[in-house]
Amino acid sequence: MTYRSGRFWQPDVTVATVVAHQGRLLVVEESVGGELVINQPAGHLEPDETLPAAAFRETLEETGWEVAITAFIGAYQWTSPRDGRHFLRMAFAGEPLRHHPERALDEGIVRAVWMTPAELAAASDRHRSPLVWRVAEDFLSGRRLPLQALNHCP
Repeated sequence: MTYRSGRFWQPDVTVATVVAHQGRLLVVEESVGGELVINQPAGHLEPDETLPAAAFRETLEETGWEVAITAFIGAYQWTSPRDGRHFLRMAFAGEPLRHHPERALDEGIVRAVWMTPAELAAASDRHRSPLVWRVAEDFLSGRRLPLQALNHCP
């Protein structure tokens, strides 16, 4: 049976947050399949959670940083060539508010680190997916959509 076989197919809905401060971007190094990869703070949307709330939660869990979610960068689709999983990433811009260095980071997260855009681009061979640079590039180009573009109907 392949990933897409079965009666219903659904993409993995994920959120990611680009946090910039003093010319650097907040990223995480995480262990995935025995490899140390770089990603934005990111993770899966949970049931009954709004997209901005998921972005806030994942950023805190993976970096120890509380952030203000300020804008929607965009929606990105990607299919992993490794296993055929389809991802729908909802990317947000955030501003750092408060750091909790004593907070334990999510399982698999090795550390949170601030990188310049040039450092992040130069490490493209370590990006978890091509979405990492695409989202960062859109953020750096000034793409910001209002959060009102997203609606949650409880």
